Amino acid sequence: MKILIEEYQYDAALVRDVLYGIDALQNVEGKVSLSYVGYFYNPKLNDTVFILPKVLMDESGKVFGNKTPESLIHPHTSGLNNQERAFLYEFAVWIYRAVDVYQHSHPESDIVYHRKLSQVGRGMRKRTNTLLDILLSLIQFNKDNRSYITFVLKNIHSGYNKINWTRTISHSQAIVQDDSPIYLNPVNKKRKVNFDEELLIIYYSILNYISDTYGFHVDIMMGFPLIKGAQFENYLNGRGVVRLRQIKYKYFSDKSLELWNLCYAFFAHSTEITTSTELKEYLLVKNFYVVFEAIIDELIGDSKDELPPDFKEQKDGKLVDHLYTYPGLIEADEEQRTYYIGDSKYYKIGGQLGDTSIYKQYTYARNIVQYNIDLWMDLKEGDKKPDVRLRDDVTEGYNVIPNFFISAAMEKDDYSYNHREIKLTKVSGKRNPEIKFQFKDRLFDRDTMLLSRYNVNFLFVVSLYARNRQSEKAEWKNEVRKQFRERIRQVLAEEYSFFPMRSRGVVLDDYMTEHFRQLNGKVFTPFQDREILTLALHTPNKVLTQEQAGLIEMMKADFDIDEHYKLGDEPQLPPATNLQFSTNDYVLVGYYKDEDHLKWILEKHLYNVRAGKDRGTLDLTPSVCAARYFLLYGKDGVCKFRLKPGGVHVWSKDELAKSGYPTNPRHDYYLVFSIEESITSGDFAKMSFDREKLKALLNKFGKDHAGHDKGAVAVPFSELVSCKA
Repeated sequence: MKILIEEYQYDAALVRDVLYGIDALQNVEGKVSLSYVGYFYNPKLNDTVFILPKVLMDESGKVFGNKTPESLIHPHTSGLNNQERAFLYEFAVWIYRAVDVYQHSHPESDIVYHRKLSQVGRGMRKRTNTLLDILLSLIQFNKDNRSYITFVLKNIHSGYNKINWTRTISHSQAIVQDDSPIYLNPVNKKRKVNFDEELLIIYYSILNYISDTYGFHVDIMMGFPLIKGAQFENYLNGRGVVRLRQIKYKYFSDKSLELWNLCYAFFAHSTEITTSTELKEYLLVKNFYVVFEAIIDELIGDSKDELPPDFKEQKDGKLVDHLYTYPGLIEADEEQRTYYIGDSKYYKIGGQLGDTSIYKQYTYARNIVQYNIDLWMDLKEGDKKPDVRLRDDVTEGYNVIPNFFISAAMEKDDYSYNHREIKLTKVSGKRNPEIKFQFKDRLFDRDTMLLSRYNVNFLFVVSLYARNRQSEKAEWKNEVRKQFRERIRQVLAEEYSFFPMRSRGVVLDDYMTEHFRQLNGKVFTPFQDREILTLALHTPNKVLTQEQAGLIEMMKADFDIDEHYKLGDEPQLPPATNLQFSTNDYVLVGYYKDEDHLKWILEKHLYNVRAGKDRGTLDLTPSVCAARYFLLYGKDGVCKFRLKPGGVHVWSKDELAKSGYPTNPRHDYYLVFSIEESITSGDFAKMSFDREKLKALLNKFGKDHAGHDKGAVAVPFSELVSCKA
């Protein structure tokens, strides 16, 4: 076994023989480096060469803290201890498995170079006895020798539980009944120790261990109890070698001896395996960082099919490594979501993140914000709404978008595959996560970004990906996403103070228009209750500046404020009451004809009136466009709604018919109003209206030029109050 390290600069003379069979060009200084990771067979040396990822090297270019890559070329003379040697053997298998899984899940990829691996046979001998060779040979034996194993199993079980009549007659007394002897205690054929059976039990126990540990798929076709758990650990620690030596001379057939050799090689790691190698064998991947990106994306991100078009492969040619939707940072519930944008970095331990990568990440985020806005602006009637809305129409604030980098790392002096946690990277002179902004108090600004940097145990993610078990991957994905969210929330809670607030009567649209310069980027509506704003102020010392305190005092005049809010909790605010209206606010008053008409209005959140100059039509006047509220009455009562700002449109009769309108539209054009939500609290909700007074109101304001009644009218709120019951 020979070992090389990816991208390390070797002297060409030192590795010329080792690299026989693959292309490697030296530079003008006589150095050679390989951009491959994987495994190939060198026929000149009759040995296997592993090219391992550069993450094995630390900042000083050493492996295991004290071994140079040159010294590892020939492991048997490198002074490796047993633990280090075992790690390299096992690590090579995981890399093989990861590349193999990548190849099968990305068949279109052109970075994998593969020729079928050699199998057990009777050709020339390999010097190597790598764990990878042994595992592959054990698995292949199971595939190639089904008939042999079935034959052995039949012989093992033949004759069991048959009565031995000679021993039964000579050793038992019979009872004669109806002239026939009856033996109450027949003697069965005794089961003897069967060494073929024991060898198969050991063999299938090894396959079971390989499947559980490395994720190789194997078919175990026998029902004997397997050696597992602590007992198998004893076999790994020496019991297997001892027991196989004890039963070695019980086997004579070629297949039995071949199987014994494979099992012994697994436990001893020293037996030579005969192979037939007529051609070179290899499994190499060029640009291993692509594989690492695929590993992280599989374990953390959403697939391209789960995301809107252009979000991962952006229109300006940029490719986002990792992107997924997850509950946002400000919200208390799990329904309000945002996008998490990630970039994976594959370099040797201690590699630094460059400014180019950081600013590319900001570009990704800005593009996604714009694509999300475009999604909502391009919505047509009946289209399914996207799960994520990054811009709030009421406050014109933007939801916080977390960005993160995730880098491969290996613990010094602890090469464990079990460390599953991610760790924040220590960044000199900077906070991690880092908040980038133009204005400190504008957390909900489009240019405010959160950037986190994490290290992940390279050994753990490679082994998790290589095992390819969906349940294990899903479990870790949820675990990591939760960690990302909680850690960023913690930083926000330390850097900012949050003040949820509910209006005591002001109309939010009007209030935001009047105070836009003071509130721009500082407020957002993150909760399902859209009446609740959240004000975020930058207070790293948890002390309000004079300007910040003045802003809160200003808003106290019109809002109930939770001044003791903790990020992630439900805001503690009194219920919405005393919803007030300005006397200049316009209310659209209309009626429904029958139950089918009312059902259509409530299901579609639409209300229609004839448009034009004919009888019963409504003109698109400034008062109609300014209407914010809608009072709908009919024979069964009165309903009150908010109208969507700017939500009045002109439809043709064909468009109205396509919406499922209950009768056949006969007029050419209609004004169609979008209804936002029902009003269930406040003064307006408590008001009762007299139907006769509403009819009189329509007669007063609802006559067209010819004196005909209009289908609806827009009146000042002061006029509507006169219709109270």
